[in-house]
Formats: sequence, structure tokens, C-alpha cells
Amino acid sequence: MVLRLVLGTLYAAMAAGQLASFDAMPGILGSYGLVDGPAATALTVLLIAGELTCAAWFLARPRSTAIAPVWVFTGVSVIWSALAVQAFARGLVVENCGCFGVYLSQRLSWFVLAQDALLLLYAALLLRGARRARPAPAITAHHSGDAAHYAGKGPTR
Repeated sequence: MVLRLVLGTLYAAMAAGQLASFDAMPGILGSYGLVDGPAATALTVLLIAGELTCAAWFLARPRSTAIAPVWVFTGVSVIWSALAVQAFARGLVVENCGCFGVYLSQRLSWFVLAQDALLLLYAALLLRGARRARPAPAITAHHSGDAAHYAGKGPTR
């Protein structure tokens, strides 16, 4: 629950910074060398929407066992990590990682890569926790056999 509250707050701050600097975000994402123009704008919208979805769900329902917001968090984290890793591997100079838009800017470095790795670790922990929290399906007469058999009353045929 605490992890969801912390990550929800983080993603809310990221989305707020990116929304406040929406006009600059396509250029920031373009500096990663993968997208430009309308594709960068579309990626901006996708990232902000994902961050807002996670933030709203994690903050409003921190005890939720729903897996959808966890997958959205994982997807957003994978996108940010992929952008950073490929740019770093290619030696591109990214002056502002864009995580908070034009606010709290950081140059792309090992430190940003470590932060992205932590987000991926948290995504794995959330996925693991969400899978563990899901209840097993109830055994009923229409599931691969008779319910009486599974209730310990022996074979029914």
C-alpha cells in the first residue's frame, strides 16, 4: 500500500510537470532520437495519460488488487526506461530527461538510468503483489468435474 501511495504521488508530480510544460514535451522527447513531430506529441499524450491513470488509481485506491493500473504503470516505466537506455547507449546528449517536464530537469546519466531501473523493479514488485492478491477461482459443478468430488465426498461417477 505504501509503495502505491509513493508511486502515485511521484507519477502525479511527473504528470503535473509535463502538463504544465506540454508545449516543450515533444521537443524533450525528440531529444531521445526516436520520435519527432506528431509522433513525439502522441508519445507525450500517451505518457501523461498513463501517469495520470496510475496516479489517480494508486492514490484513490491504494489497497486495490486490480492489475490494470499496475500494467499501465509498468508500460509507462518501460517506455521511459527504453527511451533512456537507447539514448545513453547511442551516446546522445539529453540535457533534460523530461520526467517532470521542464521542471526539476536532469541530464541523462547513470543516475537517471538507476532511477528508471528502480521504477522497473517497483513495477515487478507490484505485478507480483497483484498476482498474489488475486483470489483463486471457485470450484463449481461446471468446472472440469463435479463439485462434490472436490469437496471430499469422493468420486461421483
